[in-house]
Amino acid sequence: MAVHIDLVGRGALVTGGGAGIGAAVARTLAEAGAAVAILDIDAAATHATVALIEQAGGTALALIDDATDPERVTEAVEHAAREFGGLDIGVNNVGMLGGHAAVPFLEWTTAGMRDVVEGNLMATAYACQAEARVMARQGTGGVIVNVTSGETTRPAPRLAPYGAAKAAINHLTTTLAVELAPHGIRVNAVAPGTTLTREVEASLSVEYREALAASIPLGALSAPQDLADLVLFVVSDLAAHTTGQFMLSDNGAFLSRNRPVLKTKTEANAP
Repeated sequence: MAVHIDLVGRGALVTGGGAGIGAAVARTLAEAGAAVAILDIDAAATHATVALIEQAGGTALALIDDATDPERVTEAVEHAAREFGGLDIGVNNVGMLGGHAAVPFLEWTTAGMRDVVEGNLMATAYACQAEARVMARQGTGGVIVNVTSGETTRPAPRLAPYGAAKAAINHLTTTLAVELAPHGIRVNAVAPGTTLTREVEASLSVEYREALAASIPLGALSAPQDLADLVLFVVSDLAAHTTGQFMLSDNGAFLSRNRPVLKTKTEANAP
């Protein structure tokens, strides 16, 4: 017997939905019938993803804004709710190094650490609050999904502020699951392993990617669609009794004990 996930009639918002994992999530929710608003600071990427959804017969809305500005996030969420007649799903995918390179902890600057915490933990908190306020006001419940990282399951050398900020989102998720449950709002966190987005593929050497894949139990790195499929399940009625959970889609990478040392293409080619 086939199981069909139907999101027709539901309004969704995806932060960081212009490219990579966020774009895959936005397209997948739209394919299931949801009307999807994409909040992203990259106008070209956002409009390109909206165009793909509309070409496939879906409904999408581009919201070009900065996810680290709480007032702008609130305005964007309210805009989406007005446009779609309500908001049922929020997927908070914004996460970044803020233009900073992965370096040993002793080399991280105060400004760099602040940027990473703001661009991950605070951006997610702002979106959660804005989405939850709309859902609570509607009185019909809803579901929020926070995208964190497989780096929260192990030490994250050279990425200490990033791993710490993402781990904080896991804790935020469990807290909100309790606080928002009386409103019928489910809150869960999902996490990918190393995902071959264009940016990641461009930054890592072939040798490193091959070594990393070899260290993973299922022998493969992740694709953006892998996490999009998990998000689709979590926001669907199939997961109606699931809240406060942290779910990995990383091919078993969290089980690995012998991960190679991270090197960018530049470092790998250095003499």
